[in-house]
Amino acid sequence: MWLPRLPTDRIFRRAPSAFKAPLLISQRINNALSIYALDARAERLGLYKGQPLANAQAMVRELTVLPADEKSDAALLENIADWCDRFSPFVACDGTDGLLLDVTGATHLFGGEAMMLEFVKGRIAAQGFSVRAAMAGTAPAAHALARFADGHIAVPGMEAQALARLPVAALPCDETIRRALDRAGLKTIAQVATRQRSELAARFGKPFVAGLDVLLGVQDKPIAPRRPLPDLMAEQRFAEPIVTAAAISASLASLAQSLKTVLEQRGLGLRIQEAAFFRADGQVRRIAVRLGAPVRDEAILLRLLNEKLEALSDPLDAGFGFDLIRLETRLAEETGHQTASLDGDENAQWQIRFLVDRLSARFGEHRVLRFVPQDTHIPEAAAVAVPAQDSDFGQGRWTRKRQENDPPRRPLRLLQKPEPIKGSFAGVPDGAPAFFHWRQCRHEVVRAEGPERIAMEWWKSQEAARDYFRIETSQGQRFWIYRDGRHDGLATRWYLQGIFA
Repeated sequence: MWLPRLPTDRIFRRAPSAFKAPLLISQRINNALSIYALDARAERLGLYKGQPLANAQAMVRELTVLPADEKSDAALLENIADWCDRFSPFVACDGTDGLLLDVTGATHLFGGEAMMLEFVKGRIAAQGFSVRAAMAGTAPAAHALARFADGHIAVPGMEAQALARLPVAALPCDETIRRALDRAGLKTIAQVATRQRSELAARFGKPFVAGLDVLLGVQDKPIAPRRPLPDLMAEQRFAEPIVTAAAISASLASLAQSLKTVLEQRGLGLRIQEAAFFRADGQVRRIAVRLGAPVRDEAILLRLLNEKLEALSDPLDAGFGFDLIRLETRLAEETGHQTASLDGDENAQWQIRFLVDRLSARFGEHRVLRFVPQDTHIPEAAAVAVPAQDSDFGQGRWTRKRQENDPPRRPLRLLQKPEPIKGSFAGVPDGAPAFFHWRQCRHEVVRAEGPERIAMEWWKSQEAARDYFRIETSQGQRFWIYRDGRHDGLATRWYLQGIFA
């Protein structure tokens, strides 16, 4: 699909009758203003894209000129691409004013290729866009036909015959090569295709020959879609848009059941599921949930989707109704045979995983974390927080620090960064301070245990070893403090690292 007047269509859709004079969109190129886009009225007056703006104003006195807004144009093209997902999940952007859709296997849903092509063009034109479209077995062929043979459908394998009469302007090359072809007397693609490839490569380079072969279907070049294609997909279309919550829930339940059947047949379980809601006015809303382990139970999936929908800061708005609802499995994994546990712990573990999934769906997976032990003795680096659903880090093994009935050797709370403290440290270089000041409060020390020396990683840092003390204040508070290991009297620095319960 080609949207030749996307910038001007964007402006006219906001203010249909605001411009009485022909509209031009200008852009500065090489320190000079030229025409970036123009409406149909300006084109009928002989103006063209790329023309210097001063020349255009000399030819036509009454013109409306606006500066280009490429970011808004790109955002609009992305919105149109989202809307086109209803026809195929394989959508790619084609430059700044076109889209490529791979509709293989989907044309029968619309009555055939010709009816689908007219249907898509009609729906886009009804939204206020000028559109040209064509179908072919290769993306470059469809690109060329959309611009020079609107509405043409080329049978796969017959791209060369469909493109034969098109001008050399349809070739995927720059303007310099096109002018060279014109000077050589090659006016159409058929005339270029009959020349020897070695001759064309010597004159215009190998990339031009490769592009020509892809255009004619001799070679294949894959399309890079905007969004990764789902592993599995189920969708439901409605003759009349639905708006009620009951109808939406029933549709999601039916789609989840369909996916469950396919997952069971293939021995898979889903890890990332996305629900896409296509509104009748073209808006698309996507809701994704992630699971910590492969699951194919539709009841669990629906529960998580409902948790996500209820937690949305911007609630799902049906507007004029949804005419298509789709469930896409973004990540599926194999589920091996599991042996039921006889000690009852398996059900408890499952309940914990389900709780983590629910909390992640409601608050976001980046807010539900678990700690993974690290192979280091440095307290602040001994554990790292990762998303609780992420299984790539494994569970890890924690080292027991104390025996039963022993007092805790490590604080319950570690500060994110050790904080310096000041107090009475003179005269007791090998012991704990008599008192210290921390966060503008004075703490009298009545008991202390230590020192416990922890050496730093010499291959990573030149920091000195630390001598840790467990202390108790007159108020009953217990802290974990350390000195940086330098025994030079008043120059020794002290820090508070943790707080016991």
